[in-house]
Amino acid sequence: MSGPGGRQAAGGGARPGREHGLRPPVARVAAAFGSCAGFRLPPPGRDGSVFEECGPKLQFYHSLTQYWEVCERNLWVLVVGRFPKEHRIGIPEFKYVANMHGDETVGRELLLHLIEHLVTNDGKDFEITNLIRSTRIHFLPSMNPDGFEAVMKPDCFYSNGRENNNYYDLNRNFPDAFEFNNVSRQPETVAVMEWLKTETFVLSANLHGGALVASYPFDNGVPATGTLHSRSLTPDDDVFQHLAHTYASRNPTMKKGDQCKNKMNFPNGITNGYSWYPLKGGMQDYNYIWAQCFEITLELSCCKYPHEEKLPFFWNKNKASLIEYIKQVHLGIKGQVFDQNGNPLPNVIVEVQDRKHICPYRTNKFGEYYLLLLPGSYVINVTVPGHDPYLTKVVIPEKSQNFSALKKDILLPFRGQLDSIPVSNPSCPKIPLYSDLPSHSAATKPGLFLFLVTVFHIFVK
Repeated sequence: MSGPGGRQAAGGGARPGREHGLRPPVARVAAAFGSCAGFRLPPPGRDGSVFEECGPKLQFYHSLTQYWEVCERNLWVLVVGRFPKEHRIGIPEFKYVANMHGDETVGRELLLHLIEHLVTNDGKDFEITNLIRSTRIHFLPSMNPDGFEAVMKPDCFYSNGRENNNYYDLNRNFPDAFEFNNVSRQPETVAVMEWLKTETFVLSANLHGGALVASYPFDNGVPATGTLHSRSLTPDDDVFQHLAHTYASRNPTMKKGDQCKNKMNFPNGITNGYSWYPLKGGMQDYNYIWAQCFEITLELSCCKYPHEEKLPFFWNKNKASLIEYIKQVHLGIKGQVFDQNGNPLPNVIVEVQDRKHICPYRTNKFGEYYLLLLPGSYVINVTVPGHDPYLTKVVIPEKSQNFSALKKDILLPFRGQLDSIPVSNPSCPKIPLYSDLPSHSAATKPGLFLFLVTVFHIFVK
């Protein structure tokens, strides 16, 4: 997988990403992300399409610099779907983000390979075709392109490209719900925060390197989330454990949990972020609390910057996991909330009765809601200002709905038009929302599995 333009590393191969053997047309789009020397991305069409060979309505790319000026290089996002340019009602939004730390390169390359795999198998592979038909998939292969370019001597453990151009760790740079994070907000961070406001993201993963584990929220915490028990759990802990297990169980090395030397062992290849080590200002906590998006962190390689000849190995080990994880965006229930006249209602709180979020989850501008839930019975609580809560019971079936969550529209039995619902941005303030909570919470009640994991962590940490 070597090629022209590869910078020779001390004791290793050329830098991954310079020329990785991807076939056109994906090789051209890789050039837009700073890879594949010798290729030039053609100007996009009016609709933003770049893959004329694969059909201009399938892929579309844009730069997050339309939201914020980002240092030296653009943050490019590529979207795959039947309607890549815009959200369609009932089609959930999914995203993969990689290379947040510039010296952690495996995720960046995997996303380029995954893009190629999806677009070249659309119409040929039943699973891929249905996934593209039912999902709008966003790829940000490099959140820190300046850091990536700054790596002069790739290393397995640390290189100076970890931070951005201003020497900030981007995964410590987001607002934190547990303590004040008074750092200078970086352009890349602001760009991602603005991006999250423009889409109704439901599920996400953040690809890292340096370990081999699927880590789920919270990364920080307070006693109310279980820190006295060496963990920090969300109200949706069952879903997050399922998501992490979905990825790790399909990766034959990650699921062993002990493949990295001098690293902590992770039962079944998963861990609660806080149980591993607490961090302030992480992106996955921000996604869950302020963007209504479930995100986990995927540590994909023991070596942060491996030799390029290892890249096919990582692709083969992760391909099934990457695809299966996208499919989890169709867990649970989705629908729209209407008034009695059939008008969709934005900014209405829609949550499961016994798992309320510190920043309530609300319908988007189309009146849509998406709730990731495992099979079971739930009571959905719909809250409209000035009215009593509206409760409705739902049963999520054991069998999946063929690339679709259970669809349930909610017609509120209120007289008159609900024109009193505010249409301004309802998001919660970016402050430590958990700081004043009491130390008891439903999220801190451990099941047997959590108890055993906690005991294990106490003795090995």
